[in-house]
Amino acid sequence: MNAPSLFSPLKLGRYQLSHRVVMPPLTRMRAEKGNVPNSLAPAYYSQRATAGGFIVAEATQITPYGQGYPSTPGIHTTAQVEGWKKVTNAVHAKGGLIFLQLWHVGRSSHSSFQPDGVLPVAPSPIAISTEVSLTPDWKQVPYETPRALNLDEIPSIIEAYRDGARNAMSAGFDGVEVHGANGYLLEQFLHNSSNHRQDRYGGSIENRARLLLEVTQAVTEIWGADRVGVRLSPFSTYNDVGDSDPIKLYSYVLQNLEKTGIAYVSLIEARGGGGMQIGTPSSVDELRAFWPRTLILSGGFTKETAEDAISAGRADAIGFGRWFIANPDLPWRLKTNAQLNPYNRSTFYGGNAIGYTDYPAFEESDLIN
Repeated sequence: MNAPSLFSPLKLGRYQLSHRVVMPPLTRMRAEKGNVPNSLAPAYYSQRATAGGFIVAEATQITPYGQGYPSTPGIHTTAQVEGWKKVTNAVHAKGGLIFLQLWHVGRSSHSSFQPDGVLPVAPSPIAISTEVSLTPDWKQVPYETPRALNLDEIPSIIEAYRDGARNAMSAGFDGVEVHGANGYLLEQFLHNSSNHRQDRYGGSIENRARLLLEVTQAVTEIWGADRVGVRLSPFSTYNDVGDSDPIKLYSYVLQNLEKTGIAYVSLIEARGGGGMQIGTPSSVDELRAFWPRTLILSGGFTKETAEDAISAGRADAIGFGRWFIANPDLPWRLKTNAQLNPYNRSTFYGGNAIGYTDYPAFEESDLIN
């Protein structure tokens, strides 16, 4: 049997994909007042949708306490749900599938975002020292020392994820992805550099993984496991996280996620830049044995390295972030070896249509089907 390629079909939970070029969650910071997806969001996502293609919408806060950046969308109000409906309708009109990434930033926030100006929450009162925070008006300020969550508050965090999952269903998404990566709340609990708790959510690997697994279970109770994914970044140091034994930690996490029967895990590969530095870039491969189900990899892939990863069984699908921003018809361009539009980093975050919906595409009739 021939090895699979980027353009082989793929079963993803209950869904059948026509190709394996995935648009991963990409924060763009363009939400309107009330953290509602902006009026250009339906066009932005539908431009990048293909029949049988898979999109994970940008990280979306499940509660006002979970916001950490200006103009990021939420999924905790009626207006936000209605805004996202326009996006899902536009993607479905192109025959695409779209999941929503559920987000709580934890300590990666600032009191200026928090209702009543309270401190952000975290597993432990340890401030981020390697980055600076943004305020709602885009000013750079030092991160504050967060408040450690009390044990009796953790059920309300899990319930916020459950509510976010339920609201995502009301908004017409095809599933949800739990954001357990990039130094946000769930990863803060996972890593022993940011979690110094002494209760059942700290100390041992089993305890530090507990919240991620409980959140995943709560979300699957809303959606069913075959419409849920989890994103992890085992070797990331972004937002001042890191674990002393990531292989041991994430092998445990993956083995326990497999028991839940979720549709996929999305892993971010280690690479230079963006807080992703690590001495052994191939270390994600050490974790593959602990996750035999559908695996999406992201992290600086080209068409050639993506094809190699899929044919070798390192991954089942590949997320292309920056190239999907600049190339709304990326699957078609990769399939036909067409030239890629260069991306403009200065327009990644905030702004208007420039660098958002104005990247050129080939003729509609040429798109992959």
